[in-house]
Amino acid sequence: MKKVKKQTVLSIALIPILILSMLAITPAKTNAATDLGLTVDAAILIDADTGKILYEQNAETALGIASMTKMMTEYLLLDAIKEGSISWDQEYNVTEYTYKVSQNRLLSNVPLRADGTYTIKELYEAMAIYSANAATIAIAETIAGTEKEFLKLMDKKAEELGLENYKFVNATGLNNADLQGMHPEGTGEKDENVMPARSVAKLAYNLLKDHPEMLETAKIPKKVFREGTSDAISMSNWNFMLPGLVYEYEGVDGLKTGTTDFAGHTFTGTAKRGDTRLIAVVMKAVDSNGVGSYKARFDATAKLFDYGFGQFSKVELLPGNYVFEEQKSIPVTKGKEDSVKIAVKEPVTVMVKTSDKDSYVPTLTLDKKEIEAGIEKDQVVGQAVLAPTEGVDFGYIDGNGIVADVVTTEPVERAGKISLMFQGIGSFFGNLWDGVFGFAGNLIK
Repeated sequence: MKKVKKQTVLSIALIPILILSMLAITPAKTNAATDLGLTVDAAILIDADTGKILYEQNAETALGIASMTKMMTEYLLLDAIKEGSISWDQEYNVTEYTYKVSQNRLLSNVPLRADGTYTIKELYEAMAIYSANAATIAIAETIAGTEKEFLKLMDKKAEELGLENYKFVNATGLNNADLQGMHPEGTGEKDENVMPARSVAKLAYNLLKDHPEMLETAKIPKKVFREGTSDAISMSNWNFMLPGLVYEYEGVDGLKTGTTDFAGHTFTGTAKRGDTRLIAVVMKAVDSNGVGSYKARFDATAKLFDYGFGQFSKVELLPGNYVFEEQKSIPVTKGKEDSVKIAVKEPVTVMVKTSDKDSYVPTLTLDKKEIEAGIEKDQVVGQAVLAPTEGVDFGYIDGNGIVADVVTTEPVERAGKISLMFQGIGSFFGNLWDGVFGFAGNLIK
């Protein structure tokens, strides 16, 4: 018994040594996030044209989004403008809520007069350029009557866009504690908006798709609010990566910064070079000392843009009318022809890492093993799915992979009644023949 006990004790003592040995022998898996040296809680980079994800780090964890929230408020305003329910020259009468919030210059604000009226265009520019919070609330009240009702529209839009794991408690992105006790009913007094980086990128992606004109305002580095009046206030864009500003980066023309104690320094940026536009999101960026700063978020964004523009290119992975050599056609029933040719009709051009472009292999997936005539030309019969044999492919912001429709390249008419009759007879005797010889074969076995 003592011998067994000694062996047991010795085995237990060796466990830490074995673990350390395993760690020493087995190299640690490299986290893709460390490749760029980003000091952020989350990040994502996507191609703005297709939504293809080029890079991501902790992109599915819900974090504070601060004033990046205003992209949703902007989205709903631009929708309303397009629908005609709101107009740019429509005037807003200041409420007690917007007046009190606007007087807090510790927040980003343009002070509003208690008895003042302001056009939606003025309020929009204050929101998009200067991230003015009271102006944002004013827009929410104009669209929905109250900020509480506006939250319902925000949630509805988020659901429509397929955003996940989000929570909206106000229209601005401020902590509710900054709203002087007038935060929307039903929300906590210290609540703040949250969303994962992936959903933030998806919001920005759809905003640019539906309202590309918003960049004309987002890219303005400086503007005077109510220029020529006694209320004139100089507004500097908080996006310091715009041309002429301190962290200028070639091609940047948007989108939205955000800063609160809870969210840290966040940023959704977009930049265009040639025919390539990228969208980057960084959340809670810090410097090498672990301190959040404006510089930290723009440095992180610059690294993402450098990576995207430097390492990726648009590549034609499949040419138009591509034919799978292993299956150039599929069987046809009840037709004048017994098969129909198939191909990938449209060329597939995708933003991929240049070093990985030759590793993408197409796989054919058919909807059915055979189809019934009559068949029209360009009838979709399946999909070509492309995936890399090496490297990392993060997929697309909308959840789809690299997929192209496989179509018929010619029509096949339905056979006449007599032909169908003989096909039926042939099929009957063919099945009978197979059955007889199959049964005989089983007897012989």
